[in-house]
Amino acid sequence: MMAKCYFQSTDTTLLKSLDGLRHLAETRRFKAWFLDQFGVLHDGKQPYPGSIPTLEKIATTGAKMVIISNSSRRASTTVEKMKSLGFDTSLFAGAITSGELTHQYLQRRDDAWFAALGRSCIHMTWSDRGAISLEGLGLQVVENVEEAEFILAHGTEALGLPSGEARPTSLEDLEKILVLCAAKKIPMIVANPDYVTVEARALRVMPGTLASKYEKLGGEVRWMGKPDKLTLLLHLSNNSSDNIYIGDEHGWR
Repeated sequence: MMAKCYFQSTDTTLLKSLDGLRHLAETRRFKAWFLDQFGVLHDGKQPYPGSIPTLEKIATTGAKMVIISNSSRRASTTVEKMKSLGFDTSLFAGAITSGELTHQYLQRRDDAWFAALGRSCIHMTWSDRGAISLEGLGLQVVENVEEAEFILAHGTEALGLPSGEARPTSLEDLEKILVLCAAKKIPMIVANPDYVTVEARALRVMPGTLASKYEKLGGEVRWMGKPDKLTLLLHLSNNSSDNIYIGDEHGWR
């Protein structure tokens, strides 16, 4: 049986057909554009066709553009990534990443939940993609779950070591560690809530997958990044009278 959808409205301007983002930019209706990167501007390896000239067109309207991303890396790293892919980073007013939010909350500790955390953590990070530094956070990375006060999930490829190095670890083995952590009832911070991300033509498992597993085990998870309320994007979009156009891997709105 085929599903049917009925839509009734007397507002003829409610639905509009667009020829593309350039056409939308030319309307000069929006003063700020929030743009995701992976799966929207690039595939992790190269820009999508037309993405660079489209951003240049938006810039000519005087609108501000901000990159928003669930990347577990810091904002400065994201900007450098965009630059290496051929984007003119001077066109962006800045970048907001879940990794940056995680770093700032762990550093400031002015949020009650973060203030209650200890300093020793199990660190799940990247290996092939490059381990994420915890420099400046005053954290002690431990391997023994019994010594851990929380889990910090930046990646799904490796386990951070006290030396600052990372040991490549399978997803299955990381999940076994989660079972032990759940038994101890220690909280988890996930610095990238995505389940998967696009990389070239493949999908790569992301920390959100580990967080979902941990919740199913009964663990407490603090999800950092969109669409969580901690994300600055939601604060801005909910409190601004300006027209804002938001583009992410789920579409444009």
